[in-house]
Amino acid sequence: MNRSRFLALGAAFIALAAGAAWWRLAATPTPTLPGLTDAQMSALYADPLPAPDAPMRVFHIGHSLVNRDMPAMLAQLAGDGHRYESQLGSFATLRAHWGDDPLIDAEIWNASPQFRDAREAVSSGDYDAIILTEMLDIRDALRFHDSPGYLTKFAQASLEAAPETRLFLYETWHWLDDPEGWLDRLDADLARYWEAGLLRPALYNLPEGTRIHLIPAGQAMAALVREIESRGGVGNVRDRSDLFSDQIHLNDLGNYFVALVHYAVLYGSSPEGLPHELLRADGTQAHAPSAETARLMQDVAWRVAKRFPATGLPQDSQS
Repeated sequence: MNRSRFLALGAAFIALAAGAAWWRLAATPTPTLPGLTDAQMSALYADPLPAPDAPMRVFHIGHSLVNRDMPAMLAQLAGDGHRYESQLGSFATLRAHWGDDPLIDAEIWNASPQFRDAREAVSSGDYDAIILTEMLDIRDALRFHDSPGYLTKFAQASLEAAPETRLFLYETWHWLDDPEGWLDRLDADLARYWEAGLLRPALYNLPEGTRIHLIPAGQAMAALVREIESRGGVGNVRDRSDLFSDQIHLNDLGNYFVALVHYAVLYGSSPEGLPHELLRADGTQAHAPSAETARLMQDVAWRVAKRFPATGLPQDSQS
């Protein structure tokens, strides 16, 4: 997608959101829905997910924080045999991907050989893994777009087509200049929005024992930024801004790191030692992290992935 067009659309969207925020926040609180309890979540994710024994075919459902380059980098990390398709849109909700709202800029984002209609894809039974994420701001998605309901719909359709399909929820982040503080929100949002607002209610409405696994990219970003900034920079990353192209979107370095987190969770394997000089989706050479930065990124991705039982990895509470 043309960047100036995307930034203009984003600016308009943010302006509208800001102009309406005062009444939205007052009149429409984040809904509180029935969801799995702490004890039920602990029991559900007590057993680690067996690592796949072959390269996976993956379908990505999302927006610009998925983008085209991150899945392409994931495919390179996973190696020969990993295949993927996607459906993307600007500010895309799960509701829009399901087809109940317009999918903004679909003709731009999906002008790619990797495009496949999301409803067709999840109902095909063709995929080892379906990865879904919700629009930003996650609070608005929960208030206005029935995020848990549409996560439930996608999960049901996927599992009806192929019960062995692995389902994943990709936790993202928010604007670097968020007034609550970027790190403060990452520390709070996983539990209060991604889990309590989205994941637990969806699981509550799915058959007992259904698992949707977490890809904790937001948590990994926070851990990486803290590590880098506490050291005054590592390799060719000085601070959080070096991972982004603007206040929300990843650059090549950020895409590489998030692809590592995806790899760790999907394949249940450490990304340490994987290549760090990769290509973008269009085949051009991506700006690579230095060897020192790549080693830290790989270490952090693996440590954070092991921290959360919902990833399906054996828990490492000391990470």
